[in-house]
Amino acid sequence: MRARTGETLNCLSMWITTRRADLADAGLLHDLAAQTFGLACPPGTLQTDIDAFIAGHLSREAFERYLADPDRILLIAAADDTPVGYSMLVTGPIADPDVAAVVDEKTSIELSKFYVSADRHGSGTAAALMTATLTEAATTGADTCWLGVNQQNHRAANFYAKHGFAIIGTKRFRVGAVLHHDHIRQRLLTPA
Repeated sequence: MRARTGETLNCLSMWITTRRADLADAGLLHDLAAQTFGLACPPGTLQTDIDAFIAGHLSREAFERYLADPDRILLIAAADDTPVGYSMLVTGPIADPDVAAVVDEKTSIELSKFYVSADRHGSGTAAALMTATLTEAATTGADTCWLGVNQQNHRAANFYAKHGFAIIGTKRFRVGAVLHHDHIRQRLLTPA
């Protein structure tokens, strides 16, 4: 499914499209992840730790596994047909005890990944991707959508708050040897 919305930026017409990713997109998703993961890390995160995380969790092979997993939905956002962002939803058991303490895994879906290229921040691309992502989340029958966001990532926190995600707890997220502190945010979904 491809959603298309028009956007005007600096007096230029820009088209943002969103679509479900498929197995052929594994390399593209890895490239987007390599460009964007570091943007969400707090200042002072070592580049070697960011690179190791990408190699271990955001490689082409990792995306091939994610795309083959029926409990995951991956979306790609494109601006004028150029891929500029992606999201990933995950259903199923919650392994993190901090999250499991505040989120009902039977009625929720995780927004595990949500990234947009730095040059598209503030352009409306993230809003279009979020709308498509929440629509997909609602089609799963989940009542709520949750995510984790680094407590120092104020730009992302403001964006998620604007889209109805409220803080409901905290958790830790490891990048390299460093444990980062995240807010757990959740919002209700509109039934599909």
